[in-house]
Amino acid sequence: MNAKQRFPSGTLVATRGVAERMEKDAAFAAFVQKSLQRHLQGDWGCVCQEDKEENELALQKGFRLFSAYEEEGQPKIWIITEADRSATTVLFPEEY
Repeated sequence: MNAKQRFPSGTLVATRGVAERMEKDAAFAAFVQKSLQRHLQGDWGCVCQEDKEENELALQKGFRLFSAYEEEGQPKIWIITEADRSATTVLFPEEY
């Protein structure tokens, strides 16, 4: 964990759709990397205030963490870290 990271990521994984797009699209891959850094630093992206508050509680209580990110020209992605911090998954909302 680096100094700015608020919790361990566990194993980093991406769904097939995200992984295939990252292989073909360097700008998308950069967007995913930037979003993942934000997630691990506790910047939950474009979720509602209630979800941000839930994530802050989840950090204290050890629950699952959820964030969502959007950037012009890129599809929306979700990032989920499991409650036990064993894995963090990047996915498209339609893959949930």
